[in-house]
Amino acid sequence: MHRSHRLKKNEEFQVVFQKGTSSANRQFVVYTLPKEGQADFRVGISVSKKIGNAVTRNRVKRYIREAIASLEQQIVDEYDLVIIARQGTESLAYDELRRSLVHALKRAKVIMRSLHKEKR
Repeated sequence: MHRSHRLKKNEEFQVVFQKGTSSANRQFVVYTLPKEGQADFRVGISVSKKIGNAVTRNRVKRYIREAIASLEQQIVDEYDLVIIARQGTESLAYDELRRSLVHALKRAKVIMRSLHKEKR
């Protein structure tokens, strides 16, 4: 995932939380905010200390960034997304985490139709 696709500032996160909509599954909460005129989507990732120690949290964030990078072509542009990892994500393997993230993004309606036909 390219650096230009990241939300970094607290103010940017707060705007998405306050003005955006949310959808969730067991492992993730996804907040979405449409941004007209924005060239690409941007993603912010939040992993709480409840998930585990720093090593565990960083591994979960790395897996999420890798999954987003693999889905980059399917995610709808002109959106800001904030992905919050829930407890339980620390025990998932990468494939399970990616599948769960795809499910959460489908629920949020930010994945284009071409991915809906992907085999599991």
